[in-house]
Amino acid sequence: MKRQMESCVLCPRKCKVNRNQGEMGVCGQTANIKVARAELHMWEEPCISGSKGSGTVFFSGCSLHCVFCQNHNIANGESGKEISIDRLAEIFLELQEKGANNINLVTAGQFVPQIVEALRIVKKKGLYLPVVYNTSSYESVETLKLLDGYVDIYLPDLKYVDKELSKRYSHAEDYFKRAKEAIEEMVRQTGEMEFAVEGSIDWKVAKPERERAVGKATAVERERIGIEEYQIRSEQGEELVMTRGVIVRHLILPGCVEDSKKVLEYLLGQYGNQIFISIMNQYTPLPHVAEYPELNRKVTREEYEEVVDYAVELGIENGFVQEGEAAAESFIPEFDGSGV
Repeated sequence: MKRQMESCVLCPRKCKVNRNQGEMGVCGQTANIKVARAELHMWEEPCISGSKGSGTVFFSGCSLHCVFCQNHNIANGESGKEISIDRLAEIFLELQEKGANNINLVTAGQFVPQIVEALRIVKKKGLYLPVVYNTSSYESVETLKLLDGYVDIYLPDLKYVDKELSKRYSHAEDYFKRAKEAIEEMVRQTGEMEFAVEGSIDWKVAKPERERAVGKATAVERERIGIEEYQIRSEQGEELVMTRGVIVRHLILPGCVEDSKKVLEYLLGQYGNQIFISIMNQYTPLPHVAEYPELNRKVTREEYEEVVDYAVELGIENGFVQEGEAAAESFIPEFDGSGV
């Protein structure tokens, strides 16, 4: 881990700064883990949050820095508390004790080596929940490979196809190329999507079974549900949660409907029904986008419906849409160090 921080190339920016010596690259972080919040989160996709919540750990810093970032006060590294690897492992177990459906690592790319070490520690101490990696997708494939065997569910964005948009709004002309490669690696690692009845991933089993399960990803053998059965049973009202797979998110931006259509075309053409596609309308124009007047408004109902209708026209079956007035600051939690 120390070696990886001496000349950091964890993300596509490849800053090569010595984070062990307190230097910061584009991510704005040294080698010390910094976390802004660790609590149950109810606003992820239904198969991630369920009714019990996702055990979400919000890491400080980001290598992308989108101008419209909804979590800008942690992305720029201002919020958060520095903690040790051992404390991070404890947080994972504390979230498990609170009844979380999973451990959800949000914008964690700048701390991947430390997170892998924390997961090594905590799986020996009884972590059995699926691990979610929640990312902008501006990732290095080499870094993602470090997570192979530790992450069960990937929750990546695919923000743009158009390199002019990614250059203007994320300072990354190569975003689509990098994100495309990253998502390919995520799908390779996870394989087919799997689901389970919410609450079935549980330590409430006989002690011998528990002892045999320590160090494994799951506590007991449970019913493994595939995508077709998930669709049927969830439509019938059964609470099911994802245990393995990939959900690609796309946040529609004001005035960017045509690029959103290209995103959907790419994902369906590349992965078919291997993944979920989550089409989001929760974009919230925060004060710091004022210098980008075209982004200084919400997405209209007509824009969102045009993209959703196009998804239906394309034949996308495994998808999530947001209903009603989703663009609200209630989706942005308080980064007050809660749970850290």
